[in-house]
Amino acid sequence: MKKKIFDDNYYMRMAIRLAGKGIGKTSPNPMVGAVIVKNDKIIGRGYHKKCGDCHAEINAINNAKGSIRGSTFYITLEPCSHYGRTPPCVDTLIKKGLKRVVIGTPDPNPEVNGKGIKVLRSKGIKVDVGILETECRHLNENYFKFIKSGIPYVTVKYAQTLDGRIATKTGDSQWISSEESRKYVHRLRAINDCVMVGAGTVTADNPQLTVRHVKGKNPLRIIVDSNLRIPIKSSVLTDDNPHLTIIATTSKAPARKITAIKKLGVEVLIVKKERNGKVSFSSLLKELGKRGIMSVLVEGGSGMNTSLLKVNLVDKMIIPIAPKILGKGLEAIGDLNINKIKDAIKFSSFKTMKKGDDIIFDGTILKEV
Repeated sequence: MKKKIFDDNYYMRMAIRLAGKGIGKTSPNPMVGAVIVKNDKIIGRGYHKKCGDCHAEINAINNAKGSIRGSTFYITLEPCSHYGRTPPCVDTLIKKGLKRVVIGTPDPNPEVNGKGIKVLRSKGIKVDVGILETECRHLNENYFKFIKSGIPYVTVKYAQTLDGRIATKTGDSQWISSEESRKYVHRLRAINDCVMVGAGTVTADNPQLTVRHVKGKNPLRIIVDSNLRIPIKSSVLTDDNPHLTIIATTSKAPARKITAIKKLGVEVLIVKKERNGKVSFSSLLKELGKRGIMSVLVEGGSGMNTSLLKVNLVDKMIIPIAPKILGKGLEAIGDLNINKIKDAIKFSSFKTMKKGDDIIFDGTILKEV
């Protein structure tokens, strides 16, 4: 029987699947997977498991059976060439005597950005770049946005009925979506650095904003409250995780309330105001970026959704759509001052999936260049 020979795409897809095992654990580092192939056999696999641990390349080398000299190394992202929490991976690859390195996509980090590729080639190692590049970039869309802009990748999530309502006319919203959809949302919380809501959502629903229905870490909780009006007994202030809560407010917030909230172990962040006296989302996201927060899941109401879309700060929208009709009720998104269809917000890509009775729309917003 003729021996089957797999191509570069096959091994890179395997590396991509490996990288995905690190989802929600590597921030602010990217997810990376690596596969080592020698004589048409896979001899090593590895991925970056969590921030601070060994990189994918080193884990693959440690996993390898036998010498990797003369092998081909498949890596989803360009290997680092600088000292960070760990030594440069390119130095190790060179010492191991590789014949070829196949890279999914260059690393946009200024400390890397082609330098790793250049060093490998200077040592006589054949380097091919751009194998399944679109898929490799999509794997780390949060990281690419964060590195290039300094602000987190923003995903807006809300559940709605078929007629676009997120609550009845009386404000009742529990539960529009199915149990399966709500479990999926908890998965989204676990893989994002933080979840953000407004004071209205906290006052109306008193959410915990924790991960309960799936395994995973609890995210940082950002409460946008320009006037500091949330009840002092809110769950996000009084549960076992006050250190995971940040209240983003303005300079007009009552000093006494600020003191009371800080005594609970909750951080109060004074953010620059917009002209209307509310927290500037642009300023808030910049501040979160300075703290190394790479991704934000927005679970706010219509007001927050609308405000973020108006200033073009949303990267992705995830919308569980329930097979229900309410008629009059609270709309998911308010007036965006769009008067012509050609000016509508569009998506560069999207997918749909079924969760329980719901259809979930997952789309990446098209950014005008």
